Amino acid sequence: MAGAPAPRHSGLMLAGVLLLGFAVSWVLQNLPQSPQPLSRTPVVASVLDDPGSPRAGPANADVTIVVFTDYRCGICQSTAPALDRLLATDPRVRVTFKDWPIRGPDSTAAAHAALAARYQDRYLPFHRALMASRGPLDPPRIDAIAAAAGLDVTRLRADQAAYAADIDAQLGHHNLQAFGLGLQGTPAYLVGPLLIQGGLENRALSAAVRRARRAAR
Repeated sequence: MAGAPAPRHSGLMLAGVLLLGFAVSWVLQNLPQSPQPLSRTPVVASVLDDPGSPRAGPANADVTIVVFTDYRCGICQSTAPALDRLLATDPRVRVTFKDWPIRGPDSTAAAHAALAARYQDRYLPFHRALMASRGPLDPPRIDAIAAAAGLDVTRLRADQAAYAADIDAQLGHHNLQAFGLGLQGTPAYLVGPLLIQGGLENRALSAAVRRARRAAR
């Protein structure tokens, strides 16, 4: 029929529209949103004062960053080095890690193992190694990552079994805290009083810390 587009041409147009839609969705999901100032509500207090969440940095820091992460989250993995660099260069920053496994069984297995590493005082190196890993995170792969990060794998598995109820409860706390804050996914940060959803690279993370310091004055 005259004027009708060829099937192949229509298919290419549809593919282009779908690709554009995926690209827009990726941008909306992964670029950080505008910082949202929060007051110290009971929900925020539960996030900040939770003694079971792993921490790094000095206890007397003037800015605390809380980060909700998932080891199967690509944006979490790509932005994790920015947080490591900030910890290494700013002695007045403390980071609280909230393992929030929302991407299936591999996420849960990795988060469970990461919290078990606390019993060896090896959470941070194991966390960093998991963030740097690529591919599936099944138990043999997690064991290999743990060994490469300097953990005693036999003890790690024993601690996971011995403290399973405590670890599950802690992951449950993180889940409730995330929903209490209205988080839409990972990564998400509480930088001082500022809630920011989406990945933060070096400049954006440093800017958020500066803004948090100004807000505290």
